[in-house]
Amino acid sequence: MAKKETIRIRQFKSGIGYSKAQRATLVGLGFRRMNQVVELEDTPSVRGMVNKVRHLVRIESGE
Repeated sequence: MAKKETIRIRQFKSGIGYSKAQRATLVGLGFRRMNQVVELEDTPSVRGMVNKVRHLVRIESGE
């Protein structure tokens, strides 16, 4: 069985001062605090969420 591709994302900027939808997207991605790194499956839906908050997160690596 093929190994599923994952993506590592770090939140480097706070969601304070941004819309509720953007803060909800951060929570949906699994972020709870600044500089937290989450590892998620690399799917089109996750990529779309990252794209919505690209000014708040950075992609660390895609293994």
